[in-house]
Amino acid sequence: MSRPEVLSPCGGPESLPAAINSGADAVYLGAKNFSARHNAVNFSDAELFEAVRECHRNGVLVYLTVNTVVLPDELKSAADVIKLACEAGIDGLIVQDMAIYEIVKKACPEMPVHASTQMSLHTRMGAYAAKELGFKRVVAARELPLGTLQKMADTGIEIEAFAHGALCMCVSGQCYLSAAMGGRSANRGLCAGACRLPFSAKGLPGEDERALSLKDLSYCHRVKELAEAGVTSLKIEGRMKRPEYVAASTNALRKAVDGEDFDGGLLRAVFSRSGFTDSYLDGNPGKEIFGARLKEDVTAARDALPELKKLYEKPMKRFTVDFDFSAKAGEEILLKASCDGDSVTVFGDAPEAALTRATTSDEISEQLSKLGGTIYNAGKIDVKTDSGLMIPKSALNRLRRMALEKLDENRINSFKKPAFDGSGLSFDFPMLLILKRPRLRAKVENLNQLKALPEGTEAVIPLREAASYADSGLDVKKAALYLPRLINDEEKTAEELRFAKKLGFDMVECGNIGQIKLARELGFTPSGGFGLNITNSLSARFYSLEQGVKRLTLSPELKPSAQSCIAVPAETGAIVYGRLPLMITRCCPIAAEVGCKACKKRLIDRTGEEFKILCHKNEGYFELLNSRPIWLADKLGSLNLDYGDVWFTAERPEECRKIWEDFSGELSPSGKFTRGFKIK
Repeated sequence: MSRPEVLSPCGGPESLPAAINSGADAVYLGAKNFSARHNAVNFSDAELFEAVRECHRNGVLVYLTVNTVVLPDELKSAADVIKLACEAGIDGLIVQDMAIYEIVKKACPEMPVHASTQMSLHTRMGAYAAKELGFKRVVAARELPLGTLQKMADTGIEIEAFAHGALCMCVSGQCYLSAAMGGRSANRGLCAGACRLPFSAKGLPGEDERALSLKDLSYCHRVKELAEAGVTSLKIEGRMKRPEYVAASTNALRKAVDGEDFDGGLLRAVFSRSGFTDSYLDGNPGKEIFGARLKEDVTAARDALPELKKLYEKPMKRFTVDFDFSAKAGEEILLKASCDGDSVTVFGDAPEAALTRATTSDEISEQLSKLGGTIYNAGKIDVKTDSGLMIPKSALNRLRRMALEKLDENRINSFKKPAFDGSGLSFDFPMLLILKRPRLRAKVENLNQLKALPEGTEAVIPLREAASYADSGLDVKKAALYLPRLINDEEKTAEELRFAKKLGFDMVECGNIGQIKLARELGFTPSGGFGLNITNSLSARFYSLEQGVKRLTLSPELKPSAQSCIAVPAETGAIVYGRLPLMITRCCPIAAEVGCKACKKRLIDRTGEEFKILCHKNEGYFELLNSRPIWLADKLGSLNLDYGDVWFTAERPEECRKIWEDFSGELSPSGKFTRGFKIK
């Protein structure tokens, strides 16, 4: 068992000393573009170079977040950010969009790449898929139990797990609530925290009813278990938090990893939402996981701030330095400094003969050991000096400073800077000049919905309905299967797929690279679901050419005009009707608030909008549906796509029949609807 890395957030330059001086082994931060925390201060180009230099001086690694989806006209800008990262000496890139992965692979293959939690990887197969692609690390989904983290770590790839900080209600990378309610996309780093607003299962919510708000996660008291499970890095969430929070959480996690006691009360005081939870780690999230930021939480934080600033006032003593000092009459003074296998030598002016009292060896040792305000502790000090010499303290101070600066510089230079060669990059994707009109597919939640539609309708059905579909005498060649959006038991899912294969099914819609790998290994043709968040041609080409994906449902956050411009040698499609799932959750907000018996399968927000809940309790997750369906029936002629999914979720069979007829007739919408999310 190796000691895991303490990974701290830096939302801007102010937080950097808080992380470094409180004991971080590594930090993660964002540049001004393509960061999933776009509203953090983040780092300018010059600040990024300086931050990397200061971190490396302290022996701290730096990971750059390039973890948003990239729009078609942004690929060149994304490449520029990656080039900047190479020049600055970044130690790894955290990415969501496979377009970034493709750019790195072509232009700077030596740059380590980490699969962001935005990629929604939550299974052993997901970790395997990332490893095969050359990712160095997977940032695992926050909702995972300890056993799943261990299975992922057993694949041999580094696993980074969240150990402290805010919990999103939704699995990262699959939240569209902020985009739906305010046009601010979480996949673009603009999450407005809509889940923290009032919601209730009872009716119009009061100010204190926050059915979608969770407590903060904290595993500081369980770091030994995480280390034993093979977790490589313990991550603190909080790039939007102030430096005092960074200092407190880093200090607590540092002490926990080192086997020391930490101040849990101070940790809670700086920021919490009704306390902390570790329910996900035990695989049993229930009512106790919910919590909101209360007045007393705010008061506690205000009172704790003065004490917290003391945590990072002084540099952390990270290194021990040995000195060998030599002074001889008529020769330059020599000082050799050694630290962690590195040695430097500096020289000073020849010493003068003492007129009154000679400088003693003890005085020289004492002066060299004065390392306050530095990152060094004094180790062994060996002094050799001729008798009768006078050496001023100022000369000793100067030699010591010169030696430490050289050690610092050598350490900084010891970190590799991956070379960037963009000559092979091309973002010119020729389009086929064939205008296409999308055929309609019915994506259903259950077979009763499908049976209400015309015979022979092309369908996408849930894996759990495969046997019933075949038993009904329906043509399996007319249907693709879609996997559960979260998989708790991967072995069970694999068995269900093997059975479906025997029934004659061939195509499986997948939501992440792990599901694609699972489908391919079992002999299926993979199809790409909207959860892949494909927003550009480079990403689409990765899935089609490298992963063998034959159909790609593009991100619903793309404008229809942008969807029509994706150039890829595979079928492309979009959701043209449906109450898009805005969240996937591991815990049920209705059960937590009113219990299952009183469930009305919906939440109400403060405006009175109704958001239906799809219950997949047997599969271990729940989906929050948009209050308004996407409706593009009257826009089909302008969509240059191969197919359009008419997605039935909570609709009754008779509703499905009417909607299908309206889409077949390309009718305009009535009632409340949306044209989709037009992200920026």
